[in-house]
Amino acid sequence: MAAVHAVRRAVFIVEQGIPEDEEWDELDATALHLLAVDQDGAPLGTARLIHGEQALAISGRPDAPLLGRLAVLPAARGTGLGVALVRAVEEAGLARGARELELHAQVPALGFYERLGYLAEGPEYLDGGIPHRTMTRSLAG
Repeated sequence: MAAVHAVRRAVFIVEQGIPEDEEWDELDATALHLLAVDQDGAPLGTARLIHGEQALAISGRPDAPLLGRLAVLPAARGTGLGVALVRAVEEAGLARGARELELHAQVPALGFYERLGYLAEGPEYLDGGIPHRTMTRSLAG
């Protein structure tokens, strides 16, 4: 978790200016965390999957876990790592019986998620002072 937190701190708190008390939450304790590392074991990116009761409480959908906290360090951007992390979270969701995946995307990242098959729903809202939109993607074949 220290490496996961280091990546998220660098991207969300330092780079994007999200307040520290908004970045860390109780969901970290039960979420599945994915960490991408280079060949030397240095962290490059991370994402988390919120599932089960925690996901139901947020999305209201029993079969829709949430992809969240996708963060890739600047040196690894443009390499396909973000796509690989999203696909790995989707696979983890499928393994847990998910039929779709929900995420809360920063508005500037909507195009990235749209290219991966996610559809925006509802109005924009602020999260951490940054405009977001809810997006979903069916995981059914």
